[in-house]
Amino acid sequence: MTTKEYNDCVERHADGLYRFILKNMRDEDEARDVVQDTFEKMWRNVDNIDGNKAKSYLFTTGYHTMIDRIRKKSRTSELTEAHEESLQHSQQYSDLKQILHQAVNKLPEIQKAVLTLRDFEGYSYAEIGQITGLNESQVKVYIYRARLFLKQYIGSLEVVV
Repeated sequence: MTTKEYNDCVERHADGLYRFILKNMRDEDEARDVVQDTFEKMWRNVDNIDGNKAKSYLFTTGYHTMIDRIRKKSRTSELTEAHEESLQHSQQYSDLKQILHQAVNKLPEIQKAVLTLRDFEGYSYAEIGQITGLNESQVKVYIYRARLFLKQYIGSLEVVV
């Protein structure tokens, strides 16, 4: 990868990477740090990266950097299943976007990551698998479970409207 290709990659993908990391971490400063660390890692390996695969490398590295930061923040916390009571949403809102963000924030980290990559960033199952290190079947299962949780959390249309 040349310096020009690297600079083009920064211009094309920095915003998308930042949105992806921010959606998962919910902390602007942490997200900026992760993006900066990711581009630094990419710069250190610029000679070993194929320019055609720069986006994949960038999101894969960003994902792993984000996971490392999350693990550092909560050394012993494990992903837990949501309790049945927390699946119900009883307050009435007229802002579906707010409800959706609340629901997404309740997802386990891996489900949130794959759902964000698929539905917000538009990656294919295969690309998500490359980024997260999961196989395509696992990606589909995590996305299905995340969507099922969101459906249960949001509940009926009467609650939302």
